Amino acid sequence: MAYFAKSPWVIHYDASSCNGCDIEVLAALCPGFDAERFGVVNTGNPKHADIFLVTGSVNERNISVVKEIYDQMLEPKVVVACGICACSGGIFHDCYNVIGGVDQAIPVDVYAPGCAVRPEAIIDAVVEAVGILEEKRAAMNEQRKGA
Repeated sequence: MAYFAKSPWVIHYDASSCNGCDIEVLAALCPGFDAERFGVVNTGNPKHADIFLVTGSVNERNISVVKEIYDQMLEPKVVVACGICACSGGIFHDCYNVIGGVDQAIPVDVYAPGCAVRPEAIIDAVVEAVGILEEKRAAMNEQRKGA
């Protein structure tokens, strides 16, 4: 098992959600669902994070913050859109200031839809993100060997 599979660090950002998905993210990290059994560690520093977990829709006020956090993360990195708002804009899709889902600002690797998304779906998405992270790491290593 590779390094990232043992301890993926996650940074969570609430991009203007109703806080329903945020509560579920916290529930996934608490002992009831215990995402830490997969080695998941929640961090507040994008430079330490491997997985960017975003809840809520992207709007005019937060698109620059989402892009800045993404740009500060080191390669390889994976983005998980949690909740229907992060996936497509959700119920706020037609609001005047809503641009849409997270994929309107940054590339998204894993979608975890739901309103509010269940902790089990969040854990499944993070586990899937770890697999994608491993693939990206292997591709980076191959690219380095070829160069």
